[in-house]
Amino acid sequence: MDPQTHEELISGKNPVFAALESGRPINKLFLSEQLNPNLQRKLTNLGKRAGAVVQTVPRKRLDQLDNGNHQGIVAFVAPYPYSELQDLFDRAEASGEPPFFIILDELEDPHNLGSILRTADAVGAHGVIIPKRRSVGLTAVVAKTAAGALEHVPVVRVTNISNTIELLKEKHVWVVGTEADADEDYRQLAGDLAIALVIGNEGKGISKLVKKKCDWTVSLPMTGHVSSLNASVAAALLLYEVRRKRTPVG
Repeated sequence: MDPQTHEELISGKNPVFAALESGRPINKLFLSEQLNPNLQRKLTNLGKRAGAVVQTVPRKRLDQLDNGNHQGIVAFVAPYPYSELQDLFDRAEASGEPPFFIILDELEDPHNLGSILRTADAVGAHGVIIPKRRSVGLTAVVAKTAAGALEHVPVVRVTNISNTIELLKEKHVWVVGTEADADEDYRQLAGDLAIALVIGNEGKGISKLVKKKCDWTVSLPMTGHVSSLNASVAAALLLYEVRRKRTPVG
């Protein structure tokens, strides 16, 4: 059985450490012969504790597995698990805060998804919701960009975003979209609400149907010459605005 066909590959110090420390099943751990001895020893101990087969290999072997910046560390892990919608509500309840979710409407770039997951972890968001179709899923590129956040932020994959928004509304979650010509400035967002922020596709933005389902939309004021921000940058601004309102200085 070829492990590369039936397993997910993750690489780099932060993603692999996060996977090991989270208890996620690790099948094989490949470490470069040139790796720092202390780091190699720590990873070997963690890998064996996780039940992984740990091998020290030439760096050329790692280059063959991953042409990117593997940092001398490559692991084969079980496929990334998706969560259920109720898991997000359970996390919110455990945190003692109102629900704080992110809905990604047909986001296609794995780097954007990874960056959003990293910011979601930083601000304490309770989870991310993505559609099953016409959207990037949880891949090795996403994991590397997320720099370990994928092990801490649950991702729910749903069949229909519009129907999911209706379910959120039934649970008293306000759904807020983003569009360039919205009347409300994003800085007017209230932090004490149970809220789900909708981020649209990199090129098309939020679909008409999803926008129609939103309770309201907000805009990010633009005074420069470009018409919009990168999806992950826009998401970061919105997420930190909610976090700022929830944890005021002083």
